[in-house]
Amino acid sequence: MCPALGKVKLAQVLARAGLHLCATTVGRMLKAKDNKSPPGEPKAADTVEGPSPTERVVTAKYPNHVWHVDLTIVPTVSGFWTAWLPFSLPQRWPFCWWLAVVIDHFSRRAMGVAIFRKQPDSGQVTAFLAKTVRTAAKPRYIICDKGKQFWCNRFKRWCKRRKIRPRFGAVGQYGSLAVIERFIRTLKNEGLRRIRVPLTLGKMCTEANAIIAWYNTCRPHTTLGGRTPEERYRRVASACRMPRYEPRQRWPSESRCASPQAKARGKPGGTLQLVVDYYQGHRHLPIITLKRAA
Repeated sequence: MCPALGKVKLAQVLARAGLHLCATTVGRMLKAKDNKSPPGEPKAADTVEGPSPTERVVTAKYPNHVWHVDLTIVPTVSGFWTAWLPFSLPQRWPFCWWLAVVIDHFSRRAMGVAIFRKQPDSGQVTAFLAKTVRTAAKPRYIICDKGKQFWCNRFKRWCKRRKIRPRFGAVGQYGSLAVIERFIRTLKNEGLRRIRVPLTLGKMCTEANAIIAWYNTCRPHTTLGGRTPEERYRRVASACRMPRYEPRQRWPSESRCASPQAKARGKPGGTLQLVVDYYQGHRHLPIITLKRAA
């Protein structure tokens, strides 16, 4: 059901539902289920690598302090399988969609997404950012690459009028934009690559918004210790800290459990039933809950 999730992420999903298991325990369960299953992909770095000694480090200290913005493309057919004319496909609709995404660095919350039929210009990107600022808040810093939409006078003037400081990732330096690139990987691997990408703009917006809402509210984040970006952004109690189920009947109630630590609810022992729901009916966006079996 969740082929893109590793053992740590699966343990965090179950912890949010009330069952605390170590990642090693989940790994043993997966191996016992299917010894021939291929190992999961290695995790990409979720934090920005250190800059050169001459650069000043910008550390996100609160929500809406540092934002990341980037563009990516999502193919609608068989992908960009050839690169030479006259057989190559143009990077525009109906062969692909252009997506602009914004991430809050402190909470890893997706602040917004915009979809374009062709590569957007600086005016379209700044209009999307202005709309995102109106619906959320104004950041102090915006980190982006040196694409033509950002490395231009129009974008810099837009930031200056709103007293936002733009910061640009180093060209060719791995990890300078790791946070936004990791989110784009999740958006594609766990969302858009598991469906038939729509050809109509309205349906594509619906799919992208559903994935982002599920990512913000239901999917635990490893960097946040199993909390969701929305819990971190709103500074509310995490579901994985709530009282947990204890299926071991003789386990002492005061003993420590798998991280994160939480008190046991009710009487130890009993059988648990795993209930699977789907966010807004999208079967590639699961919501996991547990309850005691009758």
